Amino acid sequence: MSSLNIHQLIKPKNIHRPLLFHSVLWILAFLILIFVFTKGKQPVTIDFIYTIGFLLLIAIPVCINFYGLIPKFLKREKYISYLLGFALSGLVFGYIIYNFFQPFLDTLFPSYFFISYLTNNNLIIVIAIFLVSTTLLKLGEDWFYFNSSQNKALKQKSLQFETQLSALRSQINPHFLFNSLNVIYALALEKKEDISKAIVQLSDILRYVIYDSDTERVSLKDEVNLLKNYIAFQNYRINTTNAVDFTLDIEDYDFKIYPMLLLPLLENSYKHGDIHGQDHLPIKASISQKGNTFCFEISNANLQIKNAINEKHSGVGLSNLKNNLNLVYPDKHQLTISENEDIFRVILNLTDEA
Repeated sequence: MSSLNIHQLIKPKNIHRPLLFHSVLWILAFLILIFVFTKGKQPVTIDFIYTIGFLLLIAIPVCINFYGLIPKFLKREKYISYLLGFALSGLVFGYIIYNFFQPFLDTLFPSYFFISYLTNNNLIIVIAIFLVSTTLLKLGEDWFYFNSSQNKALKQKSLQFETQLSALRSQINPHFLFNSLNVIYALALEKKEDISKAIVQLSDILRYVIYDSDTERVSLKDEVNLLKNYIAFQNYRINTTNAVDFTLDIEDYDFKIYPMLLLPLLENSYKHGDIHGQDHLPIKASISQKGNTFCFEISNANLQIKNAINEKHSGVGLSNLKNNLNLVYPDKHQLTISENEDIFRVILNLTDEA
């Protein structure tokens, strides 16, 4: 099986929560600043107005730092440029706060008498501490989400490998190989001419499964050939004609698909379907592909219910298929499994824009 690029399995998405982050940040900043401005005393209306106005103004250099300086300079290791921008931003808005903030409040709220809560030195210290602390909080948030994303990627990749190994064991297992060799042995004993064709078909199946499918995507043509070879080979084993009704409606045989998605479904139908005898009910399978959409439908007689079969590993193939689909086609697939007393049916729809 293939080892997929983890970046293709987990598409980048914005896992940050800016609303939550800024809500916590500015509520915390408000509580700290109003405590500093009132020196721990009971705040009054004028204190709230001054603190909120101060926060609204200082939010500008903070946002410039968050969404301009940090991503453009600090994260690109342009430390000197970042420090210069950081210092310039602090000085410019420190100058604005010192010279224009209080007159602006006096104009906006003429019924209140505002006095400066901070001296020149204290103002510089407060602005510097505020910008540095918010920078550290932002970097801490980025680090937290980065590590969360990395941990998720590692877990997904671990699950991918486990699923692929399990799928390989279920698809090419000793039971399948044993039955295949028995078919060839029986043909050899009877000295049938079909033995050479059977060996070639088995060889093609094994070569494809073990070697040719070791890639992220294969052409639909290759997958169809695999299914045809598998059906032809199984015909020697069951000695029944027309065991499978296989129809194709394919627009582009070069359509790319993840390898080995369809064979487990076909194997499952052979395992549980009624394909022996004169009155057998054939397996019905169809593939349709148009544009970026793909559909595989397969149905067989439901002996699972009729004969009350309860095999330990009867659901392994479908379980592995579901895991692979969740890894390779997240939010781009639909697997529908239905059954009644007569028919077991599986429909797989894919949408692949790759």
